[in-house]
Amino acid sequence: MYRRIHEALVHNPPLDNYDVFKEGKVQSFFESQQAIIALCTYLQELLKNIEDLDEKQLQEEFFKLLQISLWGNKCDLSFSAGEDNFQKASPLKSLDNLKPFILVDDMEGIWSVLINSKKRRTSKDVTRVDIVLDNAGYELITDLVLADFLLSSKLVTEIHFHGKCIPWYVSDTTKQDFNWTIKQLQSANNRWMSRCGMNWEGNIKKGVLVYHDHMFWTLPHEFCSMAQVAADLYAELQKSHLIIFKGDLNYRKLTGDRKWEFTVPFHQALNKFHPAPLCSLRTLKSDVQVGLKPGQGDQLVTSEPDWMICGKYGVVQFDASL
Repeated sequence: MYRRIHEALVHNPPLDNYDVFKEGKVQSFFESQQAIIALCTYLQELLKNIEDLDEKQLQEEFFKLLQISLWGNKCDLSFSAGEDNFQKASPLKSLDNLKPFILVDDMEGIWSVLINSKKRRTSKDVTRVDIVLDNAGYELITDLVLADFLLSSKLVTEIHFHGKCIPWYVSDTTKQDFNWTIKQLQSANNRWMSRCGMNWEGNIKKGVLVYHDHMFWTLPHEFCSMAQVAADLYAELQKSHLIIFKGDLNYRKLTGDRKWEFTVPFHQALNKFHPAPLCSLRTLKSDVQVGLKPGQGDQLVTSEPDWMICGKYGVVQFDASL
């Protein structure tokens, strides 16, 4: 459907570059201002003293920002059928209340990859994290904040973002959205938002924040076929030390969108897709889920029949093995 919408526009200049979903994305961004200000303020205060943080404190801040990026995935305009779906409250205040709704928590494994890479790194080495984006608006801000923290803490030296090359699933991030968001922050009437925007623009110019798009992300293939269908993209991802896949659609494509038993290991469901260590940050909005403990899924089915599609639960799932 989204390809057909795009095709109709491409054949009708001057509408060929028009994003029919732009208005909804812009509204979602502005309706989330309160949460964006809170997040940008928190980040800038954190960065003032980041060099004084010990390993334990760094880990705590990483876990916090990873969870904010996870729950930012709730703001999905295709899931809400275009209705208001934005973040009003400060995301930092709700983390403790949301913790019980994380069904799989592999944050420790993700941290191990990052901290060990940092410890092994020499001055000439590159440590790279790739983030396969989902929604524009507030969720993109959470991803950029996480990226800034990873760079500023020197846990990594490069962040590569991957977005859609055509408008997709209403609120998915395109290059136009990515650039627009950073420009909006730069010109914001709030000094911390403005500071974030200027810093991120500077990181793009320095080449340590890089945006990519590729047609594969809007094709119907599951990710285990990427090496054959899009060898160039697979080779690009192989340069990464950690790939973070955001959102529900990426999770469905990681797992082949099959009706797996809930206890099937995440690694098995990936079906040999493994360009690098990878993780999924996803709030559940479709009926596929793997990697649960025995009985965990059955208990949820009994107590909350729509648990897989309501967007209330989340997972942080990691696979390190090659």
